[in-house]
Amino acid sequence: MARRIPVDDRTGHRTVPETSRRADRLADRISGNRYGNRPTMKDVAARAGVGLKTVSRVVNAEPGVTPETERRVQEAIDALGFRRNDSARVLRKGRTASIGLVLEDLADPFYGPLSRAVEEVARAHGALLINGSSAEDPDREQELVLALCARRVDGLVVIPAGDDHRYLEPELRAGVATVFVDRPAGKIDADVVLSDSYGGARDGVAHLIAHGHRRIGFIGDMPRIHTAAERLRGYRAAMEDAGIPVEDSWMSLGVTDPVRVRRAAEEMLSGPSPVTAIFAGNNRVTVTVVRVLAEQSRRVALVGFDDIELADLLQPGVTVVAQDAATLGRTAAERLFRQLDGSLVVPERIELPTRLITRGSGELPPTD
Repeated sequence: MARRIPVDDRTGHRTVPETSRRADRLADRISGNRYGNRPTMKDVAARAGVGLKTVSRVVNAEPGVTPETERRVQEAIDALGFRRNDSARVLRKGRTASIGLVLEDLADPFYGPLSRAVEEVARAHGALLINGSSAEDPDREQELVLALCARRVDGLVVIPAGDDHRYLEPELRAGVATVFVDRPAGKIDADVVLSDSYGGARDGVAHLIAHGHRRIGFIGDMPRIHTAAERLRGYRAAMEDAGIPVEDSWMSLGVTDPVRVRRAAEEMLSGPSPVTAIFAGNNRVTVTVVRVLAEQSRRVALVGFDDIELADLLQPGVTVVAQDAATLGRTAAERLFRQLDGSLVVPERIELPTRLITRGSGELPPTD
């Protein structure tokens, strides 16, 4: 208890300083309810002078409580800051009304609309969404997924970083609904919702070929990533369809760090036979390539996979192969809740189409 030191005010009365009063009130509050020690229904019952069952009825909006008693209980709830323990409540029912979303990178603009779409579907089903990022690290992905399972989420939507998901088999057998997005699961059978990375890349490169390009560079993500491998396959297929032999120096896969991508682009654009066009394997690569091309003395054609912000305002606008991230997320989440409802049994692979958006950069003709 804070020490009170009486002082004389101007009227001659002995008073307690306001700072002391505030300290006393704070001490009373802390002594009654320390951080991490939340008020319980027992505390509410004691304050309202009622039984635990009565508090439970009020908290859960059940009948059988008089208006006056309900008012007293509600006043006690408000005074104590009591919140219903949904964890304990849902565990009794066997469902937690929550799902987990594991993304590759929360900072990647591609995942914004995807995450929002999953959240909207979850909300429509009365479920809470908990998300986290694997940072493209398979070990971190596994750690995060199992941490969500330990918290008894009902289901998972996963953008996988790894290629071996056998660690999930016990959770799947235990009834945790799971849908993979953007990339398939590795070494297990599970639902997956994908964009047509192969077809989209093939169309984008064919578009450059149709505008007269023969020396076309490809800069993509790490080859172990499903989408990167599929987009490279689409690039090769388009070149083969046109009868154009591909030189090793025209292809570069690796981390999407701007330093690595810049170096790859500059190497392709130099030498006696530089590329006249570049196909960028994802939005992060496209942004760096746009910066590199802005420094070039000659105009180089560009098509990127994934749309980027302000792509239509650049000069020229950036031609892209666009995938619908929101539809990916919505489709995956709806499938997840169909699993939870028991209406899905056999895992399926769903592949969504991409769309070529022409804005100018992909329509530039070769300069030599």
